[in-house]
Amino acid sequence: MVSAVPVVSGEPFQVGSSRAEIWQDAVDECSAQIGTTSGHLGFIYTTDHHGENMSAIVERLKAQTKVRHWVGATGIGVLRSGHEDYECPAINVMVGAFPENSFQVFSDAQGDLESFNRDHRPWFESNVQTFAVVHANPESAEVPRLIPALSDALQGGYLVGALSSSHGRNVQVADAPTTSDLSGVLFSEKVPVSTGLTQGCSPIGPQRTITRISQNIIFTIDDRPALEVFEEDIGEKLAQDLSRVAGKIFAALPVVGSDTGDYLVRNIVGVDPQHKLLAIGDSVDTGDSILFCQRDRTSAEEDLIRMLRDLKQRSAGSVPRGGVYFSCLGRGRHTFGEDSNEMTLIQRELGDVPLVGFFANGEIGHRRLYGYTGVLTLFL
Repeated sequence: MVSAVPVVSGEPFQVGSSRAEIWQDAVDECSAQIGTTSGHLGFIYTTDHHGENMSAIVERLKAQTKVRHWVGATGIGVLRSGHEDYECPAINVMVGAFPENSFQVFSDAQGDLESFNRDHRPWFESNVQTFAVVHANPESAEVPRLIPALSDALQGGYLVGALSSSHGRNVQVADAPTTSDLSGVLFSEKVPVSTGLTQGCSPIGPQRTITRISQNIIFTIDDRPALEVFEEDIGEKLAQDLSRVAGKIFAALPVVGSDTGDYLVRNIVGVDPQHKLLAIGDSVDTGDSILFCQRDRTSAEEDLIRMLRDLKQRSAGSVPRGGVYFSCLGRGRHTFGEDSNEMTLIQRELGDVPLVGFFANGEIGHRRLYGYTGVLTLFL
């Protein structure tokens, strides 16, 4: 892959958006909004309405904007500052300028990462690998393994990103359309960023310990029947009709070593009232910690505001040039309401920062695959 060309400034990133149904019209509209640019790298997120034409869309963007490098993905919903689009044709693009040789687009992170390490070795030798924006294929069973492996390949690099989403074919972009397990763009230490993660759920019970387990089926928690503990923590009202907990109550697996109380949210996928068993959407081990959590708008809004204000504080007064935001499909309209409320709240806290992203099948933060979270990165 070819890295960035020289010249960078502190100028804001440029954003273009279109809801035109014909893809050529949409690209032309986005390109016109971007106008003349000194940018070196573009981000593109489209609803799956345009997924089949992604190759032609990227080539037309390159020709019209003169920006050679593009990364992105399809989403059932796409987002930009103050706006969310679902179930309609929509394209959001953002172009930014970066220092010479400070980024590298990749599309070959799969298998044992041998080809990835070989292809990008020259860039690795001249840069400290600190950060990557990653798009992943939700149809690949290898993604959970590859996320920490890629971080290790980048010498402990911090990953942000998400799994593409679509009603049909999932597509990622890494200078051209790809269905690779992982693709995206590597950034060196020359690119300052600030990142944050917000949870969409809040704990409703104490942290407990799994004491007997078989894969994802939990027999006992704190040496008591798992379902008995679950019913105790969720409360008598919900416990009386367990069919009502779907989409409301989740298992939360605390992240070991986290100093911010992060946890991985996993679905409750089955209960066995006769044997008092509980099944969750992940494999866990005896001795692992678990708690239960509830998804609601109030707690999601409070945690989003906490994350945004923390980002502003950590940015030390720097005005962000642009940002990318990846939010779970279970958030957005399903948690915050139909009127682009999640993105409106972000705009209210951050101001008119150029921002694009999409609603995903899973979110990537550092070395882990999350669910029901929002992952925000600001380029400073």
